[in-house]
Amino acid sequence: MKMIIIGSVAAGTSVAAKARRNNEEIDITVYNADYDISYSICGIPYFLGGEVEKLSSLTPRSASWFKDRYNVDIFTRHEVTQINPAQKNIAVKDLETGKTTIDTYDVLVLATGASPATPNIPGVNKEHVFQVRTIQNTLKIDQYLKKENPQKATIIGAGYIGLEIAEQLILKGLEVTIIQRGNQVMPNLDKDMAFRVEEELRRHGVQLLLNEEATLIEDRSVTTKSGQSIQSDIVILAAGVRPNTTLAEEAGITLGSTGAIAVNDKMQTNLHDIYAVGDVAESISVITGKPIYRPLGSTANKMGRIAGDVITGGDLTHRGILGTGILRVFNLAVGQTGLTEKEAKEHGYHVDILYNIKPAKAEYLGGKELVIKAIADKKSGRILGVQIVGEEGVDKRIDVFATAITFKAKAEDLFHLDLAYAPPFSTTKDPVMYTGMALHNSIQNKNRLITPRELIERMENGEELQIIDTRVEKQFKVSHVPGAFNIPLSELRERAKNLHSDLPTITYCNSGVTGNAAQNMLINMGIKEVYNLSGGNKNFQSYLKN
Repeated sequence: MKMIIIGSVAAGTSVAAKARRNNEEIDITVYNADYDISYSICGIPYFLGGEVEKLSSLTPRSASWFKDRYNVDIFTRHEVTQINPAQKNIAVKDLETGKTTIDTYDVLVLATGASPATPNIPGVNKEHVFQVRTIQNTLKIDQYLKKENPQKATIIGAGYIGLEIAEQLILKGLEVTIIQRGNQVMPNLDKDMAFRVEEELRRHGVQLLLNEEATLIEDRSVTTKSGQSIQSDIVILAAGVRPNTTLAEEAGITLGSTGAIAVNDKMQTNLHDIYAVGDVAESISVITGKPIYRPLGSTANKMGRIAGDVITGGDLTHRGILGTGILRVFNLAVGQTGLTEKEAKEHGYHVDILYNIKPAKAEYLGGKELVIKAIADKKSGRILGVQIVGEEGVDKRIDVFATAITFKAKAEDLFHLDLAYAPPFSTTKDPVMYTGMALHNSIQNKNRLITPRELIERMENGEELQIIDTRVEKQFKVSHVPGAFNIPLSELRERAKNLHSDLPTITYCNSGVTGNAAQNMLINMGIKEVYNLSGGNKNFQSYLKN
């Protein structure tokens, strides 16, 4: 069998490595138009910022290494220009000599990746404008930073790469402006979590221009749609990526609804003996079963391994993804897995929402707050998605949630997890467990939750509510929910007789626990409709800033 792989970053090299581990006889050839193979795109911002000292650290494998280790022939600077499925051959252009040759295959794998989206802005081709995607263009950015010593940077786009670059340039001493077309950073988060990231960016001096567009790039400035002129010595384009599907489309390979190549669970395309993996291929959502496109190195490696196994007679299948991701933004970690609230509602779920604010470890050992937003299906109780923002412990919790969601856990299941506990690492009731407890109670209508947005909507609709702040008077005077009256928990039993038992009642404290205790007390005393404000006053006041 002769296998040809087009592309040799994460997915392509994973195909080759797995296929060789399974079969010593298969002939494996890889063509790559770039200079470098198997490199870490995700590590590029940290090289530019100086956290990674050597660029070679991001390119640990070479073509000769693969030949020696796996007996795989990798040809860099060789671009596949045409696929002929009927003849089972490809046209390959040597980019150094210009010569084109024909090579034949029994099995073909497309690992052509994705390319940065280039906004249609006059000036994007200027010498001080860069995209962050390959080792070669990273070298150019690094050389420009060292030679020109820019002082002011503009980043167009506020996704993962844009925010990582912003962090690194700020740490290098540059002034940074981010221009984002949408009304929030990190579009994969709900807005009521994304604003926490925006606050962190502004705290560290990043100027954020949301709901704004760049319309012109000049030698030392960027002009926006609203007419602002932003001084810019260097411009980074970080407006997302698009799958490299041109070669596939010309060969008659079907694209999916996401715009990437449609594949089955064996990574097979609609054409016989042609597979697609990595950033050029779409995945399936573990939750909805529908196509999803989340170009990440972890997914690319997984897809490549599956294809390499299937091609050599194995039985691996792609079970889908959640779109799990994590990002560091200065002192914060930002994790997300599964569906956002917006996505869950778009898919027709009737959802329950919890905001859980808890320390990542024992407070007496300096535990710092985690803000967890969890989304569950009201009908089945299944966890649909989680977003977490905090200074520590985010990675640990988001991975637990991702595992739980993958195995279709319900909110009630989270409480029963036997998680590791010691004061330096967690709390006795881990934030994951508490999330499950509170959500399950709400789903069962035992302890119903109300989000800040839902409370504000009911207030704006003129609904008569009794809102009880259960904190001490000193805290109440600092800030409280409009229209609330202060009854500290210690006085609530005595003063509850003065409450209206038929009015919808909302209890709250600082972050949720005391509010929940008050809720239980009032329910047991006969008040019919009692809600606990999810995330308490702290979350409500944060929401007002949003």
